[in-house]
Amino acid sequence: MINEIGISVSIVSYMILMLAIGIWSSKQNASTDDFYLGGRRLGPIVTAMSAEASDMSSWLLMGLPGIAYISGLADASWTAIGLALGTYLNWLLVAKRLRRYTIKANNSITIPSFFANRFRDKSRILLAVSAIWILIFFIPYTASGFAACGKLFHTLFGVNYILAMLVSAAVIILYTMLGGFLAASTTDLVQSIVMTVALVIVVLFGINAAGGLDRVLENARGIAGYLSLRQMGNSNAPQTATPYTFMQAFANLAWGLGYFGMPHILLRFMAIGDEKKIKVSRRIASVWVLISMAVAIFIGIVANAMSKAGAIAVAKTSADAENSIIRIAHLLSGNGLGFALLAGVILAGILACTMSTSDSQLLAASSSFSENLLVEVFGLSLTEKQRVLAARLTVIAIALLSIFIARDPDSSVFAIVSFAWAGFGAAFGPVMLLALFWRRANRYGAIAGMISGGVMVFAWKYLVRPLGGVWDIYELLPAFLVSALLMIAVSLVTPAPSREMTEEFDAVCRGD
Repeated sequence: MINEIGISVSIVSYMILMLAIGIWSSKQNASTDDFYLGGRRLGPIVTAMSAEASDMSSWLLMGLPGIAYISGLADASWTAIGLALGTYLNWLLVAKRLRRYTIKANNSITIPSFFANRFRDKSRILLAVSAIWILIFFIPYTASGFAACGKLFHTLFGVNYILAMLVSAAVIILYTMLGGFLAASTTDLVQSIVMTVALVIVVLFGINAAGGLDRVLENARGIAGYLSLRQMGNSNAPQTATPYTFMQAFANLAWGLGYFGMPHILLRFMAIGDEKKIKVSRRIASVWVLISMAVAIFIGIVANAMSKAGAIAVAKTSADAENSIIRIAHLLSGNGLGFALLAGVILAGILACTMSTSDSQLLAASSSFSENLLVEVFGLSLTEKQRVLAARLTVIAIALLSIFIARDPDSSVFAIVSFAWAGFGAAFGPVMLLALFWRRANRYGAIAGMISGGVMVFAWKYLVRPLGGVWDIYELLPAFLVSALLMIAVSLVTPAPSREMTEEFDAVCRGD
């Protein structure tokens, strides 16, 4: 009873804080520019941590440890290395130029509107295609976050999964709908702190519960290939390891390519108040991502040792292993009220991972539908007040669709996130990079690249990858390459950009 009280106090306090931030932020939203970009006045610390917190999702505390628990270092580490490189390069190459270019290109406040303005697309095809891709990939991505919340409370308290998922989703919807981008970014800063504290608590307690660091390492060494980057272990068959090929490693490194196309991360670059502070944000973000992912992988290894020591239940599948951190929190809570409060912080950390991503995804999907489709594509005439109302109603509608998808408690968080990540990376990544750095890029190439990238993700995932063998690689890599090559080829064989476009491009390059 005491442990449940302590956990409940921590989680309820956390949720109340999130709602309070949403209410406070709602008073700052006078226009759609405020609602979607916070008036472009984010500071460097908030920009850095909100970008990375919105990036990590429940994948950081559940998905990544789950992979490491089952198969050891190889799969998880190559993915983490790719993500760390992608994070750094995205901040280094894209952040400043995108912030500058979106202002120059008719003060674009969404990614679809930037593409349309950058390429002077009067046909509105770019707007429509990019908005549709955002809806297609963000709705299941948001659903994965809602599902993680439902799993959390169902595993911990035995609460009905659907009810737990609905309550968690309601809190996210409420503060996002009220406060918009400013609420999402401010709560993301708080959530990144909670996530960090949760990681530290889990590692320290987990090592102790497993019998010490020596026991953790001894257990890992007892599983063939578990600590190797060139072999993949199998905790269910400790004496069996499979080779981890160069192509598998390269495909997992390709996770980093996804960053160039993530709307909820790119929006943070657009919203920073002073582009001169981007270097500070880059350093903070890169260090935090590198350390947090390394700790998350280690948590999976620690959890495996804990299960072998009998401290927590043994997980047989990756989906089941994703719940290891919840089991660790439950074990910690049985040591008195103080430890129950700490366990609540761990569980609030899982909520933080989920909420920090879900709120950003809801906003990005909402802006695509209400601003890009309703107003810009279909030409619906709305006042500023009506546009903000439409944005809030769209948040609710998209969230309801996500809730419907998340009704299956057996879905894998990692599987859903990896597919959506590939979709955004392939559909938007090449287009974004070439839009920012290639003077010859035009709207025909952008349309071809965006459509081919998104379609290729589906084709490779469901038609090619099931063939196995050399074809069994993460769909982001082949789809990204197809999108980039097709955009370049189509741009070269179609009319060159107008003088107005090239002069604007040159002005952005010069920093005018």
